[in-house]
Amino acid sequence: MPDKNGSLDIAVKAAKLAGEVILGNLGKISKKDIDLKQTSDFVTYVDKESEAVIIRTIKEQFPGHHIFAEESTKDTETEGYRWIIDPLDGTTNFIHSYPVFCVSIALQYKREIIAGVVYDPLRDELFTAERGSGAFLNGNRIRVSAVHDTKDSLITTGFPFKKKNMIDPYLKLFKNVLFRVSDLRRAGSAALDLASVACGRCEAFFEIGLSPWDIAAGSLLIQEAGGVITDFSGGNDFLSTGNVVAGNPGIHKEMLKEARGVFTGLITS
Repeated sequence: MPDKNGSLDIAVKAAKLAGEVILGNLGKISKKDIDLKQTSDFVTYVDKESEAVIIRTIKEQFPGHHIFAEESTKDTETEGYRWIIDPLDGTTNFIHSYPVFCVSIALQYKREIIAGVVYDPLRDELFTAERGSGAFLNGNRIRVSAVHDTKDSLITTGFPFKKKNMIDPYLKLFKNVLFRVSDLRRAGSAALDLASVACGRCEAFFEIGLSPWDIAAGSLLIQEAGGVITDFSGGNDFLSTGNVVAGNPGIHKEMLKEARGVFTGLITS
């Protein structure tokens, strides 16, 4: 493992500065401030300002590192250090002042995520992880849930709003899972859902068609908290496919089985 040279500290600093931008603009968004990237996928000046603060903070310390960010620079170089950034995960929630959104920042080295931060500025909850060093919430070690019985599990998910052609199989999976578990939740921030799995607030998460910046930091939180995250085939291509099943080991196994049963042959892993 390469020396991370204080990269987690820089990610935390960047996330908190971005959180200040986000909270400073909460409730101030008007229709003229909203642009449509694609159907149901919005961006505001807050996303862009948050991202600019994050990139500037990283570049001041690591000028040679590559950047892969949702709203601006998308460097495809994967052999060196690359930061994967979602400056405001849950933009639609933020626009409506619905209180579920966060900042997600991850550092990748030679295709492996080695550091990650998910920051919920409303609750001042800072989730951090470094490869091989565990996962933490506000400095306290976190672990995935110990719930092993599927019928007692709480599962989180996200609707495939970017892949509406997949709504029928998704709803079939939703129904199949709902009949097996305690309940299902859809909050609107994949990064926070993954963080919630990592700290044991829920047992698993599944979604299709996510982007790397939605998943990167949360995937390391899951792994370092003792959980499992895969694509729908059970492999490790979730960053490229955007299809994710994550959870504690036992419930992940059951959710993966359900996802495979519905989506095998319909989509790539």
